[in-house]
Amino acid sequence: MPNRSTTYRFLLLGLVAVAAYFAITLPPTVIGQYAAASEHSRLVGYAYLAVVVLGTVVLVGVMLWVMWKVWQNTRTKERQVERRSKDPSKLSARERRAELTENIAAGRDYAATGGISDAVRGEIERAVAEMESKHEAERLEVVAFGAISSGKSSLLNALAGRDAFRTGVVGGTTSAQSQVEWPGSDRVVLVDTPGLGEVSGEIRGRDAADAAKNADLVLMVVDGPLRDYEHELLETLAEMGKRILICLNKADWFTSGERAELCKQIAEQARGLVSPEDVVSVRSRPVERPIKRVLPDGTEENGTVTEPPDISPLADRLVQIVTKEGDSLLLANLLMQSRGIVDDAKERVLTALDDQARKVIDRYMWAAAGVTGANPVPLLDVAGGTAVTVKMVMDLAGIYKQKIDSETIVEMLSQMTKSLIAMLGASAAAPAVVGAIGTTLKSLPGVGTIAGGLLVGLAQALVTRWIGRVFMKYFKSEMKPTSGSIAELAREEWSLVTRPEELKKLIVKGKQKLEE
Repeated sequence: MPNRSTTYRFLLLGLVAVAAYFAITLPPTVIGQYAAASEHSRLVGYAYLAVVVLGTVVLVGVMLWVMWKVWQNTRTKERQVERRSKDPSKLSARERRAELTENIAAGRDYAATGGISDAVRGEIERAVAEMESKHEAERLEVVAFGAISSGKSSLLNALAGRDAFRTGVVGGTTSAQSQVEWPGSDRVVLVDTPGLGEVSGEIRGRDAADAAKNADLVLMVVDGPLRDYEHELLETLAEMGKRILICLNKADWFTSGERAELCKQIAEQARGLVSPEDVVSVRSRPVERPIKRVLPDGTEENGTVTEPPDISPLADRLVQIVTKEGDSLLLANLLMQSRGIVDDAKERVLTALDDQARKVIDRYMWAAAGVTGANPVPLLDVAGGTAVTVKMVMDLAGIYKQKIDSETIVEMLSQMTKSLIAMLGASAAAPAVVGAIGTTLKSLPGVGTIAGGLLVGLAQALVTRWIGRVFMKYFKSEMKPTSGSIAELAREEWSLVTRPEELKKLIVKGKQKLEE
């Protein structure tokens, strides 16, 4: 992709080329037609000049307006691309809020798209509303994952201070996601998920990754060194930009020295994914330990003592994270969610957007044909036809929520040059278009004698349709043509719009438009 200075040089070169073309080809035509008009009367000559000046003003105005929009959109797009390419943790709070606001607005726009089903519209609206509600409530979701029977639900119960989550000795007890507020902070919600591994482990692993989409902080509960599927899930969560805590549960299984070594081992396994200080060990269940009591008579008696759960290392770390990073984590996760909502919404409404784009192309191609075919005055017909085509491209960009920037305009100028040449009737390019239409005209009974303004208008309709289809696919692919460059895309579309059957449809439709 060309850099910014190169792009602007192409823009300047294109503008100079267009200006030079006008300067060379138009003066002789204007002078000749002015002389012919003046032979009738001086007033007619002056009127002709006034029309030419008006055409010039319109054309220059269109170009200046386009350049202004391009400059604005280029700056906006550069900021958006740079911002979206970054992990939310690398953005400032102001940048996160700005993108979040833009994404929420885009989600609403997609929901308001005409032609989509009520079900799709409702799903998009609900997703946007839920995200906004979470933002307003400023509540963080701590989502817990862990292998079946790792003591995950028991740990969450200990954090919640009550039996809020279902526990049991049978693997796979937790079958659905559940949540409860954490007494340690009124802005934190604890969320339990089905266990990983064992029966239906692959399916539950996918469900866990899906559940993590809404997680502001992930709690991975383990009972020993990381298993393969646990490490894979950590990698997936890290790719999603999630903040992760690893909690070694059942600490009573190990001596203090063993716990320390095991935490180091887990931190080493999770290097690059989880910080060492975010690996803690806890005991989520009461433990009975054997003791010996010395009776008053000096004899010893074996007994047991129950030690309560010890989750203080985890609770303390959670408080630290929520206090120092809570706002940042919430905003980062909302931003990631908003990006996903916008991408998903676009995919859902693409069919409706394509239908809108085709209607826009159809409307503008006949408008351009009418302006060109009915207007013999130099510059005025060029200004009208060019303005129609530029507006069509702008509207197509709006449909697909794309901003026309300086790089896009370079490509557009390339296509617009072909349009301008065709409208002016230059021998360098027009025969390919007009000749193809003329040949097809002869093969159709009843319309073979149509020529003149209608022929030129049909040629412009074909060129406008071609440009419209090129930019329709260009914007649909977010200005990244799947077939390579936009030039290749243009060649593909030209071969499609100039097929004999397509030309016949164009001519018949043009005749119908003329008769309306």
